[in-house]
Amino acid sequence: MSLTQFGVIGTVIAAICCFTPVVAVLFGSVGLSWLVGYLDYVLFPALIGFVGITVYAVWRERAAIRKGEEC
Repeated sequence: MSLTQFGVIGTVIAAICCFTPVVAVLFGSVGLSWLVGYLDYVLFPALIGFVGITVYAVWRERAAIRKGEEC
């Protein structure tokens, strides 16, 4: 798996967890609803991190293409 694929997949997963109540419903169904208030401390930094990985991978890939190299 390339760095770009890893970043995109991680970004999609983190976005689904951040912007939909999927995790809240899941945690509530297994009795961990007290954790829902703390999810923002984990999910938003994860989303920012995965977006950063994606941006870095695309930047590195484009720089390699300009130099005529392969990643």
